[in-house]
Amino acid sequence: MGMFRSLGSQPSIKHCHPAAERNKEPILQALKKYIDVNKKGYLLEISSGSGQHVTHFAPNFPNITFQPTEMEISSLKSINEYIADYSNGNIKKTQFLDAREPLDNWLDGTLKSGSVDYILNINLVHISEWACSEGLFKGAGELLKKDGYLFTYGPYSFNGSITPQSNIDFNATLKARNPSWGFRDVHRELEPLAKENGIVLEGKHELPANNHFLVWRKK
Repeated sequence: MGMFRSLGSQPSIKHCHPAAERNKEPILQALKKYIDVNKKGYLLEISSGSGQHVTHFAPNFPNITFQPTEMEISSLKSINEYIADYSNGNIKKTQFLDAREPLDNWLDGTLKSGSVDYILNINLVHISEWACSEGLFKGAGELLKKDGYLFTYGPYSFNGSITPQSNIDFNATLKARNPSWGFRDVHRELEPLAKENGIVLEGKHELPANNHFLVWRKK
């Protein structure tokens, strides 16, 4: 479902994904364990999707500036429509970002090394090629401040095991759609990639629908 609203001279679609509606509150509760609500900070969201997440999270962290990003044009428009209906003022206009591109291209090179407090990535790692995960962790290693957090959310494999059967089936469906997609193994693939970029896995939270919220930290 979506609803139409004029944005400038062209119509755009405000997307509403049922899965995002279901998972936004559990993810918010996980974020609350790590984001300091009393300290000003900057959160970069990579692959912001529809905009449902960022406009749900931001009111809970008024001292945090949220920067949503996307690479799909329809999603960029949807996010900006959600932001247009949001009144707190701590969400910046969404920007184009392709995690596969060199860091100099991210937000037109305006992001400086060690300038970001938090990076958030929801449901990208398993529905993208491996180069996106490589770019995500490389970007986090460069942009995060010391002890800054990278949060990732989605379904994963752990030491070669995928559970339950519904996740096994989902992984097979993803690979049938695109052989470069699929669940990434936290310990065999993502942790070594993180280590290459000065990042360690600090926390793991089980969330509904067989997803995990992973907490990574720059050391």
